[in-house]
Amino acid sequence: MNMNDHIDTQCLQASDAAHHLHPFADYSQKHQQISRVIVKGEDIYVWDSEGRRLLDGMAGLWCMNVGYGRKRIADAVHAQMTRLAYYNTFFHTTHPPAVELAAKLVEISPPQFNHVFFAGSGSEGNDTVVRLVRHYWAKQGHPERKIIISRHNAYHGSTMAGASLGGWPSMHQQGDLPLAGIVHIGQPSYLEGGRGKTPEQFGLEAASWLEHKILELGADKVAAFIGEPVQGAGGVIVPPPTYWPEIQRICGKYGVLLVADEVVTGFGRLGHWFGSTYFGIQPDLITFAKGVSSGYVPLGGVLVGDRIAHALMAKGGEFNHGFTYSGHPIGCVAALENIRIIEEENLVAQVRDDTGPYLKQRFEALAQHPLVGDAGAVGFLGGLNLVRHKGATVHDNVPFDRALEVGMLCRAHMFGSGVIVRTIPGDRLLISPPLTMTRAQIDEMIALITTGLDKTLAELKQRGWA
Repeated sequence: MNMNDHIDTQCLQASDAAHHLHPFADYSQKHQQISRVIVKGEDIYVWDSEGRRLLDGMAGLWCMNVGYGRKRIADAVHAQMTRLAYYNTFFHTTHPPAVELAAKLVEISPPQFNHVFFAGSGSEGNDTVVRLVRHYWAKQGHPERKIIISRHNAYHGSTMAGASLGGWPSMHQQGDLPLAGIVHIGQPSYLEGGRGKTPEQFGLEAASWLEHKILELGADKVAAFIGEPVQGAGGVIVPPPTYWPEIQRICGKYGVLLVADEVVTGFGRLGHWFGSTYFGIQPDLITFAKGVSSGYVPLGGVLVGDRIAHALMAKGGEFNHGFTYSGHPIGCVAALENIRIIEEENLVAQVRDDTGPYLKQRFEALAQHPLVGDAGAVGFLGGLNLVRHKGATVHDNVPFDRALEVGMLCRAHMFGSGVIVRTIPGDRLLISPPLTMTRAQIDEMIALITTGLDKTLAELKQRGWA
């Protein structure tokens, strides 16, 4: 669609309301909620059907790592479509894109990974994790080791297994979840549970919850622990530095598999190819999606560590699991071209050494705003809390009444100011911008966010809420 083409926004919105069931939407309000129509993307910006330009501070949905409008990805996809649009990877069949991408992922991943299982999304990847973990232990002669431990407020997708691994009560209430054999412990949120402790003390305490749960359930029953290196949709929860090393030690002590869900943190978002490297851990499995293709074509999968791959090969027997689109050639060529761009433009090192530290500095300075109780960032992820009154410490901040939905009000003002952010319950705002951002564009984003905060504060004062 050319920006000069006539776009009937109201017609599109009416048709959308009449026929399109959106993800994570209250359908009772379907005809009261009017969708924003996005029609174009270029670099770090998108345009709506009315011609308004918006700086995309969420990189689509945590995924547009190389930004919008990459013609070379489109060209690679087109060329592959004309050559071989689709073929499956079942029955010992393969094709060059799947072979090349598997080899490339092994090259850029931590050294314990030499095998890849492809899926179509992060949710499918985490369903694969559940099947693979339990299959591994059964093959090892321990079929009783079925339990997978996750964390409250974690997000691991919205399929039955993915939603079960996640720790959102609102998802568990629909569909009789979680599935049997999936349990949860607390999240390592210093803001939530660190009062009276240093971050280092709290990190060890939060990790100890895993050991307590393993002992409660019986180590001979626990198969794996899964966690996002940084919890994304749960609020960009960055664990204290002591947390992940202690989790690694506990998993090793009890022989529990360690699974890193890197759907958000992979492919440069934390200034490393994978967030596991940032935190110095060595997982047995890594779930990936989103940034592997920068969202240009759906693709996901699991990096399978040598401990698991070698055991399954030695024991033999078929792994009865897979998807029609496992290793889809179009997704694979999009991912290969995307990874080439990341490498050629040195985006991983740029985020690690230059723009990431600059974004952290600028974003965390937002804590000086009267509405912001705290602000934290790591790599190209950030989150801030809106508060009614600031306390002596972050644990003494006074939040707004949740019923006021101040976060949603602020998000609307952000849109009006020209920047897209995400809001989650608890009046927390999140960013996850494209990795291609320059320092000047970071300055632009922070200025737009500040304008949105100012407008929100003015309206809150007008309403008598602040």
